[in-house]
Amino acid sequence: MEILNYAFMQRALLAAVLVGITAPAIGIYLVQRRQALMGDGIGHVAMTGVGLGFLLSWSPVWMATLVSVLGAVLMELIRWYGKTRGDIALAMLFYGGMAGGVMFINLAPTGSNANLTSYLFGSLSTVSESDVTAICLLAAFVVLVTLGLRRQLFAVSQDEEFARVTGLPVRALNLLTAVTAAVTVTVAMRVVGLLLVSALMVVPVAAAQQLSRSFAATFAIAVAIGVTVTIGGTVTSYYQDVPPGATIVLLTIGAFIALTALATPLARRRARALAAAQPSGDPAECVIPASRGTDGKVGV
Repeated sequence: MEILNYAFMQRALLAAVLVGITAPAIGIYLVQRRQALMGDGIGHVAMTGVGLGFLLSWSPVWMATLVSVLGAVLMELIRWYGKTRGDIALAMLFYGGMAGGVMFINLAPTGSNANLTSYLFGSLSTVSESDVTAICLLAAFVVLVTLGLRRQLFAVSQDEEFARVTGLPVRALNLLTAVTAAVTVTVAMRVVGLLLVSALMVVPVAAAQQLSRSFAATFAIAVAIGVTVTIGGTVTSYYQDVPPGATIVLLTIGAFIALTALATPLARRRARALAAAQPSGDPAECVIPASRGTDGKVGV
């Protein structure tokens, strides 16, 4: 294929595959925890890391990883102790992250708004070899956590109180989930962009849930959708000269709509079949006979 003749497209496709795997892999836990927009908040904070990377002449990917991890930990602490003021603190954290990113990158001698835009919305031509190395290492961490601790993370995501009673370290697992989400954001920012990565975490999971209620099946389908749309969006972006992040997100939403349209009549058909097979009353062998006393009278 012509597209594979270019080194920058080879790097972009590899990054896209890794993003397609990691984003839904952590996103399924965020959806279960009803924290679907957590990735969006971390993306705002990561902007400060990108700006600091340019200002300090250090890798923006690694600096964004460090800052977003710190931001994710702070978000969890606010969730635990914030109480009534927690939403205000989170708002200041998110918008402060955006403002810090814009300020630092404009103070950097080699920074510009064009550099920031490529991180906000993704850019194929700017994925360097060092970026690919960082993305591979970070993606390996995400996969190890989401698969290796899937039982523990699922238990905490479903019911924290039950998980705590069973002896699981709930707070440590919550922190690990937040840190893994932060790492995923930095993995995805070169392909999808910081402002759009949350959609790739959430929408493939929502689409997979249209077809399956099993956690394992939903996980597998969501990852398959993620890989398909990231590769499809990257290839489309190359041939049609359109933004990769926006293309990937629109393809993801299209997949959700298509699967919803497919799943709705199937669900109705299954429901009708189940209703038709359901007996109208208890079978005779399930009826509990009344007991009789020694005098022959019916007792309770």
